[in-house]
Amino acid sequence: MRVLVGMSGGVDSSVAAALLAEEGHEVVGVTMRLWGGDSDTGCCSVADVDDARRVAQQLGLDHVVFNFSEDFEANVVEPYVSAHAEGITPNPCIECNRHLKFDRLSERARVLGFDAVATGHHARLERDDHGRPRLARGADRDKDQSYVVHMVDAAELEHTLFPIGHMTKSEVREHARRLGLRTAGKPDSQDVCFITSTGGRERFLGDRIPLRSARVVDTDGRTLGEVPSVEMVTIGQRRGLGLPGGGPLRYVVDVVADEDPHVVVGDGSDLLRDSVEVAAVTWVDGPVEGPVRVQVSAHGPASPAECVAIGSSDRVEVRWAEPQRRVAPGQSVVFYDVDDRWVLGGGVAAR
Repeated sequence: MRVLVGMSGGVDSSVAAALLAEEGHEVVGVTMRLWGGDSDTGCCSVADVDDARRVAQQLGLDHVVFNFSEDFEANVVEPYVSAHAEGITPNPCIECNRHLKFDRLSERARVLGFDAVATGHHARLERDDHGRPRLARGADRDKDQSYVVHMVDAAELEHTLFPIGHMTKSEVREHARRLGLRTAGKPDSQDVCFITSTGGRERFLGDRIPLRSARVVDTDGRTLGEVPSVEMVTIGQRRGLGLPGGGPLRYVVDVVADEDPHVVVGDGSDLLRDSVEVAAVTWVDGPVEGPVRVQVSAHGPASPAECVAIGSSDRVEVRWAEPQRRVAPGQSVVFYDVDDRWVLGGGVAAR
């Protein structure tokens, strides 16, 4: 089988490529050039491209670089900036997976005659009793990445491989060490690739949109203070609100970025919600209603809930079994089966 392996320059994708080559597949490594600006974090730096190329050489694999920078700007960076301007908290890494790693790359692979695309995500491909593909959690629950690849549907899963999904992270690193791969001890990437550690999110946004100060008010509308940039505030935030110390803990419960920008704060109970509306929902294998488990952050727990359709299959209401902290609009909400094993689908929290 001809397999195009996305190689980001990290240990997971390095071992994914190695395992497929060991199985006898015709493997070509590809690194996507996505962000053309400054990058000292994430997976888009010059060093990461070089690491991917040199690992491919170690493994005796061909390696190519695809320039998808225009797609990345249009589908990841611009929506990221627009979301912040509207007081929404985006998830750019998931949108990168959606539009680049499991759309643009798969499209290019088909054009070039590859049978499948593989990545180093900690997720598994399984089959149900009828032989249909299912996206399952990775074997290492601490590193499970099924949440960030929830948009891969059944049709795409037929041409997608997750070679390291059955391994723990320590097993991945040990395999890389046995092969002498330069990425064996490389730390995991944790940050957004286009946000530098020196400049940070505020400088990145400030270069692209005007950052506006906003009043901080309590749930009764009383003004308590001011934040320098409403675009930098998110639901659940507790620090950096310019409030005097010594008082009760206050959390952001709402962000309003209109003509009268303001941030609403309250106590922990003010954050609790019985439900969340989810928009732009995609399903792995058709719409689901009824009992589910729902995860709202990359490594958070999946809580029991009920999924109810709202007019169409791409908009649903999640009704929590017990009240949960409000999900920031723009964050991904991912549905699992009641056994918390298979991904059913996911979308983004609506306002």
